[in-house]
Amino acid sequence: MTGGRVTGADIAKTARDWIGTPYVHQASCRGAGCDCLGLIRGIWRAHCAQEPAPLPPYTMDWSEPQAEERLWQAAQRYLRAKPLSACEVGDVLLFRMRAGAVAKHLGIQSATGAPEVLQGQPRFIHAYSARGVVESALTGPWQRRIVARFAFPDEVS
Repeated sequence: MTGGRVTGADIAKTARDWIGTPYVHQASCRGAGCDCLGLIRGIWRAHCAQEPAPLPPYTMDWSEPQAEERLWQAAQRYLRAKPLSACEVGDVLLFRMRAGAVAKHLGIQSATGAPEVLQGQPRFIHAYSARGVVESALTGPWQRRIVARFAFPDEVS
């Protein structure tokens, strides 16, 4: 699927293809296993070809004890930052799971809440520990945890 313009609908469709993949820390193989970053990596490979840099090993706490925003920094390096209010299908969402913690969860916006889509309910696709890749309602508690919004590159080679 590489080459040409990548749309948010393309990203969401690819993310839906991963639904049902089991949760496996540091993995990124559709159908076999992935974590939340592995899902984003798989989508990147589908639309942008080779991953932009080798991925170092990472712990499930994402450097929380050191208070390092490693995941946020990587997203800023390789994705296009967007205002939180600029909600579109296909956006990469970065979540802080609790106040004062580092941001360490990612998902793909799969519906914006437009009335014609899923009864107006915003939704996102993510790899969730013990549940695997699922599509979830982007309810108020999830929305309050979003700390950054990104888009995949507009053009890929």
